[in-house]
Amino acid sequence: MATIEECRAALEKLADSMGNAEGDVRSAAELDRSVSCHITDLDVTFAGRLADGRIDVRETLEGPPREKAEIRLAMTGDDLVALVEGELHFAKAWGSGRVRLEAGLRDVFRLRKLL
Repeated sequence: MATIEECRAALEKLADSMGNAEGDVRSAAELDRSVSCHITDLDVTFAGRLADGRIDVRETLEGPPREKAEIRLAMTGDDLVALVEGELHFAKAWGSGRVRLEAGLRDVFRLRKLL
């Protein structure tokens, strides 16, 4: 089972990848939205902001998200690490229910370019 530190490191790696993206991926990442990622097996939520093409994790909270972020993710720590490492394909994980994504319809259409 992935640790909180491994999950935070995976989110930082994802933020770096998004910050270095180009083209359609870069334009999709340039949303300015609140973001939360609930790690279900650790019952921890990383909360922050997607802005300027990066995810900035500002808080690590125990339990589920306290506020409803504009973009909400939920998954196990192992799935987060596997997604960021390229070992798990997001669309398959989302389609099978291993990853939950909740966002406005427009945001989902823009975010699909990241996937």
